Amino acid sequence: MRVGLARADRRRSHGTYRSKVVGTLAALLVLPIAAGLTTAGTATAAPVPALTAPVATQNQGGATVGKVEWLSERRVALWINSPSMGIPIQVQVLLARDWNVTPTASFPSVWMLDGLRATDIENGWTAETDAESFYADKNVNVILPVGGQSSFYADWLKPDNGVFYQWETFLTKELPSILENDWRTTQTRGVVGLSMGGTAAMALTARNPGFFKFAASLSGILTTTSLGMPQAIGYAMNDAGQFDSTAMWGPPSNPAWAAHDPYSIADKLKGVSLYVSSGSGTTGPYDQPSLVPGVSTNYAGMGLEILARLTSQTFATKLNTLGIPAQINYRPSGTHSWPYWQFELHQLWPQLANAIGTDVEKPLCGASGAIGATAAANTWIGDCVTSEYSVAGGLAQDFRNGRIYWTSGTGANPVAGRIAGEYMNNGAAAGPLGFPTTPELGTPDGRGRYNHFQKGSIYWTPQTGAHAVSGPILDEWSRQGWEGGPLGYPVAAAIATPGKAGNVQGFEIGAMYNSDNGTYAVMGMIMAKYGEQGWEGGWLGFPKSNEGVVKDNGRFTEFDGGNIYWSPASGAWTVANGPIFDGWKSVGYEAGKIGFPISDKFDIPGGVQQNFQFGWITVIGDKTEVHQ
Repeated sequence: MRVGLARADRRRSHGTYRSKVVGTLAALLVLPIAAGLTTAGTATAAPVPALTAPVATQNQGGATVGKVEWLSERRVALWINSPSMGIPIQVQVLLARDWNVTPTASFPSVWMLDGLRATDIENGWTAETDAESFYADKNVNVILPVGGQSSFYADWLKPDNGVFYQWETFLTKELPSILENDWRTTQTRGVVGLSMGGTAAMALTARNPGFFKFAASLSGILTTTSLGMPQAIGYAMNDAGQFDSTAMWGPPSNPAWAAHDPYSIADKLKGVSLYVSSGSGTTGPYDQPSLVPGVSTNYAGMGLEILARLTSQTFATKLNTLGIPAQINYRPSGTHSWPYWQFELHQLWPQLANAIGTDVEKPLCGASGAIGATAAANTWIGDCVTSEYSVAGGLAQDFRNGRIYWTSGTGANPVAGRIAGEYMNNGAAAGPLGFPTTPELGTPDGRGRYNHFQKGSIYWTPQTGAHAVSGPILDEWSRQGWEGGPLGYPVAAAIATPGKAGNVQGFEIGAMYNSDNGTYAVMGMIMAKYGEQGWEGGWLGFPKSNEGVVKDNGRFTEFDGGNIYWSPASGAWTVANGPIFDGWKSVGYEAGKIGFPISDKFDIPGGVQQNFQFGWITVIGDKTEVHQ
């Protein structure tokens, strides 16, 4: 099982939009279709104002990468500090098929634009379609901007909803140099967008001549200034995030609307390989039929797709008038929903590949020897996409859904999905973990997956993500029962403790510390109390024991500077080494006459005091007294 295929955060379908305009349009447009009119008419565009310069000041680069996180063996997330937007923007990249086979090569790119309800979690193309698997054997870097709900990937006139969208500047001025300099991406690009992204694909291509060699609109709104369309877009943007379309391009009379209208600026698309598609809105193979013939239960998706068809037809007519060739694919059925856009992604690939100069079909490859036997035993990994290549004293081979590593000492083992991403974050075979020694296996509790490596392990669950555990922390965690022990699964990577020599790693129920004292777990309410005292940087220092069990189901942990005791009746409190602890010891600790502590020590005139369940201890000068 490839853990990267688990999609716990998979969210919306564009066919579920519930805007007022969708409801109105669906009601108006469903009746003629139900009556048998399966071909929509052509809309008439409003008069076109003169094309104006971009409405926002362009920022010429200056972006920096703030964070890089590998999500699989060939999928990486970049958090890019955007000068124009003033916030980090996530961009995910699916690396080209031959990225590892030919480490000096650079590759053309395909940019995949999301729809109106884009989220800050993940681009819809990887969340809702097979794009990751589809592109695994393609020799292109796939660029997936994340976020931009209702943005139309444009530079807005003013901020709205707490953000100031400057997507055109980010995509065309700030992002390219990072992709070219750090991620072996050439300046040969294609763009594919659905719905809002389809509109943007055509607009960005026309507004930035030469930037894209190929542009595809799948169910895009391609006449944004025709009668009623600014109002319809405004309703939809309000429904998707409560955004105000006037913050984007002003009122409909503002020239910025025409400056971003694919129909209005279609003449700028000469020389670009174009692909335009839409369904008809009627029930298709991926829709649930309603009781009305030709009408699916996806009423909103039906209305939206009819709008896409109408505007696409108008746009295609304009292209024909201008003598600009385009591949037009009007499907006889289908609503505004992801299965149709996945279908179109496969359909358009040959044209896209030819436009950007890459091979349409993957080269022949085969898996043999130990790697071939492992691939045959793990059919989930799919077909090979490369031949074998050398890595860090061993061999590797890429498959559609993962990678198999081999050395003579470890044999051949697959690593994939989020576990592979964490492996890459740790340097893969050249890093501290070394080569895998097991395939991906399931944990006994059924929650997680793991791979063991020469010098550590990586564990994953949908709730915790994938994290490596190694060295003394792994040894102690395994001694305590792995994920079935008191700490549960890891929730973070091990890090150096600040200001003191040691390491700490977070787990579900606490943390494991490694220092000169040894390796010990701190958990639960004791962990919370430890944090209040400043962790290892506070007066308690590092732990000196694991959690021990005392009377009444109580717990305690020893530290350099003292102890933390907890019980259900008393809560968690510190007892510092010294006279108070010695006085408590003299009366039998928690099992003695004054029981568990119920406070930390505090100052009193001339000394300090600490309260217990059935008494208190005072230290005044050099005199310690136990009171009951």
